Amino acid sequence: MAEHPAEQPWNRQRLRSNNEWLLLERLRAIGPVSRAQLARDTGLSKPTVSAALAALEQAGLVREAGTLAPDRGRTALLYEPDPTAGHVLGIDIGRAWLRLAVADLAGAVIARADVPNRGRTGAAVARTVVETAERLTAEAGLGRGDIVHAAVGTPGVFDSDSGRVRYAGNLPGWGRPGLFADMRAGLGTALSVHNDANLAALGEYAEGRGADSRLFVYVLIGTGLGMGIVVDGELFRGAGGAAGEIGFLPLPSGPTAASPADLAEAAVSGDAVVQAARDLGMTGPLNAKKVFEAARRGHPAAVSAVRQEGERVAHVVAAVSAVIDPDLVVLGGGVGHSADLLLDTVRQTLHRISPLRPEVVPSALGEDAVLLGAITTAVRSARPLVFDRRTTES
Repeated sequence: MAEHPAEQPWNRQRLRSNNEWLLLERLRAIGPVSRAQLARDTGLSKPTVSAALAALEQAGLVREAGTLAPDRGRTALLYEPDPTAGHVLGIDIGRAWLRLAVADLAGAVIARADVPNRGRTGAAVARTVVETAERLTAEAGLGRGDIVHAAVGTPGVFDSDSGRVRYAGNLPGWGRPGLFADMRAGLGTALSVHNDANLAALGEYAEGRGADSRLFVYVLIGTGLGMGIVVDGELFRGAGGAAGEIGFLPLPSGPTAASPADLAEAAVSGDAVVQAARDLGMTGPLNAKKVFEAARRGHPAAVSAVRQEGERVAHVVAAVSAVIDPDLVVLGGGVGHSADLLLDTVRQTLHRISPLRPEVVPSALGEDAVLLGAITTAVRSARPLVFDRRTTES
């Protein structure tokens, strides 16, 4: 839940504002409800609830949502938040694809575009993002100032002090200083930058398999390897924002000290699946999708490469489980799309190498996890901004 901006010294206007925010958040939590029910749920008096709802309706933050005819007594009006009070932009930046969506304050997508990432520099990728966002905003029937907040998911870790992304080696030039400041200026709205695996974990918590988990991790296996950690519905980022950068885990193949080639990202990723298939004799143009498709058809080299990937994933899960003890591990990303081919091997290997065996399942959201997490994050940031803007203006 988004938190209201920092408290100000008490006055009558601030008290009214707090009451209005309390009621608005309650409406978001339980859906269409009557004034009487809101009074019972919040402990506010019926006159206070009625006055606050009238102010929220005038500000365009709530709307009537029908009526409720009880068995006896008067028919009651029902109220709900107005999701069109503001809009957000979610952005998923990957090596192969750029995915963007405009959504309302309920998180409902009203315009979306999936664009191949052909940018050879960070600046080129940023320009494509801005141009696509402008097109989507127009398609949604909105103006430039109607987007309240944009949330960007990207590989690596964003350093807010320097304005740079670290550890995003798969995106050339993506660590250039000022890149996101330029993007923010081009979009003309507030913008926040987040690790893609973290956003995927939030998306999976909000819309997928993580909702009932106390502590779960989302393992993003694509062109790279990352992990998002969600504890009681909140992201765990670590001291410097790098919690979950499991691509740096050493997986040495011999007795010598680990080299960069022995890091988990080199062993557990789409590129690793392709390399293993080539080493086992597959030829021709290959990518991870083709290897998995060949494995489904029973191609011996592809089957062996996928089994090897499953064993390596199990070692990563074992290492993670020994440190944070999740009750659920969700596999996602490009390789995660074929998790059904990996799961038996992952589970069997995990059973053999570790006494800690969390449930391991495929993502329910597929390629949309990062984008949905970006929308969820943008909505959380936008709601208090829209509230303050509209209650100040009304």
